[in-house]
Amino acid sequence: MRFVQESAQIVLREEIASGIYILRLESPSIAHRSQPGQFLNIRTMDSYGPLLRRPFSISNVERNEIEILFKVIGKGTQILSRKSVGDEIDVIGPLGGSFNLSLRFNHAILVAGGLGVAPFPFLTQSLLSQGKQVTSFMGARSADQIVTRKLRNVQLATDDGSRGFHGNVIDLLREVLKDTPLPEARIFGCGPTAMMKALSDLADSISIPCQISLEGDMACGIGICQGCPVERRGGEKKYSLVCTEGPAFESREIVLR
Repeated sequence: MRFVQESAQIVLREEIASGIYILRLESPSIAHRSQPGQFLNIRTMDSYGPLLRRPFSISNVERNEIEILFKVIGKGTQILSRKSVGDEIDVIGPLGGSFNLSLRFNHAILVAGGLGVAPFPFLTQSLLSQGKQVTSFMGARSADQIVTRKLRNVQLATDDGSRGFHGNVIDLLREVLKDTPLPEARIFGCGPTAMMKALSDLADSISIPCQISLEGDMACGIGICQGCPVERRGGEKKYSLVCTEGPAFESREIVLR
């Protein structure tokens, strides 16, 4: 069985930036199965409001515990932000596929926009354990929305210039790579679709392989509802589902608009 459903106890709830929270859950069965890039589907309440589960990237794994990172943007995340240590929540996971770390590369370039940073602490942990060099590029609207927890060699960009590079994180990466070529590198990206398209275009223009983690309307998380299709570039299949064949895809294999 690839995933499990269980009631997991909250062992930590912490607001680490304005409206941004870490929730740590004790769940040995999920923690021991998880790989970087996978996600959880969480039922935020025992009642039917909200009705649908919410998907969250697995942000980190430490022994028997898993972490998620989220921002309060709606009813479901507001409910989660008010949970207390000791509360239990219904969790399904790990779901989806993981980042592909099997290809040959020496330097991992992690590029995150906003809460796209969520899967990167776990990915960083795995990359370092393989002896890879890691450089992280983190972008946010303003300084109070920056999250760099458990990242390595971080370079920052903010839209309003309140911290780091004044502009978006793709422009920052473009400037850095112009002056510092990185042979045998591989890019890993996560963030809004428009940003992932810009990152894919940049990676293609400089011939660096790129893997991106996509967002999608994942109501079920297991491929039943068919609500999260992404168009494929060539091949026999016209579409793939983000929840089962992703969330991570090779950027050259999919079409982003």
